[in-house]
Amino acid sequence: MRHRTTAISMATLVLTSCTVGPNYRRPSVQVPQTFHAQQPLPDAEAASFADLPWWRVFRDEELQRIIKTALDQNYDLRDAVARVETEQAKLGITRSDQFPQASASGDVNLTRLSRNGAFPLPPDLVPSQNRNWGQAQLNLLSFEVDLWGRLRRATEAARAGLLSAEENRKAVVTTLVSDVATQYFTLREFDGQLEIARQTLATRQESLNLTLSRRTHGIATDLDLTQAEQLVDTADVTVSNLQQQIEQTENQITLLLGENPEGVVRKGSFDENALPPAVPAGLPSTLLDRRPDIHAAEQNLIAANANIGVAKAAFFPQLSLSGILGGQSTQLSGLFSGPNSAWSFVPQLSQPIFTAGRLRSTVRLAEAQRDSAVVQYQKTIQTAFTEVSTALIAHQRVQEARAKQEALVAVLEERKRLAYMRYQGGVDTQLNALDADRDLLQARLDLRQIRLNELISVVQLYKALGGGWQS
Repeated sequence: MRHRTTAISMATLVLTSCTVGPNYRRPSVQVPQTFHAQQPLPDAEAASFADLPWWRVFRDEELQRIIKTALDQNYDLRDAVARVETEQAKLGITRSDQFPQASASGDVNLTRLSRNGAFPLPPDLVPSQNRNWGQAQLNLLSFEVDLWGRLRRATEAARAGLLSAEENRKAVVTTLVSDVATQYFTLREFDGQLEIARQTLATRQESLNLTLSRRTHGIATDLDLTQAEQLVDTADVTVSNLQQQIEQTENQITLLLGENPEGVVRKGSFDENALPPAVPAGLPSTLLDRRPDIHAAEQNLIAANANIGVAKAAFFPQLSLSGILGGQSTQLSGLFSGPNSAWSFVPQLSQPIFTAGRLRSTVRLAEAQRDSAVVQYQKTIQTAFTEVSTALIAHQRVQEARAKQEALVAVLEERKRLAYMRYQGGVDTQLNALDADRDLLQARLDLRQIRLNELISVVQLYKALGGGWQS
């Protein structure tokens, strides 16, 4: 008997260890030796600033406060967390199918018979009018012996779905941090442009007053006065447009924070040097381990691969076990005594014979979905490298543009100074002075926009490299 039990146990172990369907193997992908950029990157650059948590990259205290609020209240992130919890519940449901399901039930039936009913019986044949019946049982409900690994493959797919949801949550965090930083930098640069526009408006108003005085004394003409008024009106329109952009950007930030539209409080001046002085990209191979969307795509591939095993297991016999153990008695006091015990054990074996091609088509569907997941995985990787290259090029080019624009602003400031000096000295016309003033204002605004683009390029590079999801 002992040898027979051992043999049965070993046979059951062998059968339940059989798992049909392909085991997962990571597809081969071509990883470039270096990121494509306009300026060559150091060959031995192993560290990446994307390995730093976001609070060490964005060191502005006000920005850190806003990001923390967004991580607590943002609707997209809260939805992503709920999706993770949903996948956790799905995994628990799927995994429970691998274990026996047990439930207990019991009932008591108390009946009194009527002596004067439709079919009365003699008193000697009915010594008691009361009829009591009770039963209690433990139900073992349809435990499927996982002979071919169908349930294990389903659990593998559900577990991959959970991991994919978690990686998607990280991707949402990365996007949220970059969006908040982008909108915050945009807001602060708009503040800087508004300050320039207001200073220019004040300067042009003084120039207009001076022109009015010169016209009163017959030195300036009506044309000079009209041109001075035009510059004042242009600066005033620029101020209004910037105020509109600031208010709309504030609305975008409050939406990211999960709050109603309102103004965003800015404390202190904005430190444009609150970003890392260097932004090394790191080795391309580390990108595969850092970006959450690549991990999510791979988990989707793992789930699709496991579903092939689920589909193939349907070709093989399915063994289900069900049973009942309990007692039945007309005397509740003896319900659990030996003579009143009752049990049943029902093994059931089912084997599909003819399904009109349904099972084969199900396997082909699972394989096609796996092939699609492979393509999506490879595309996600190539997209990641493209985004990093684009961000690197943007960062390098915008730095060049900023240096050139700063030199242009310096030249235009000197031009304006000389033009107004010549005009006030009566050597040149007012038109040249006004042109110099107008060109300087536009150049200064363009310089602020280029500085904004430089800040955003750092944010986009940090996001493309997979940084920002660290908690």
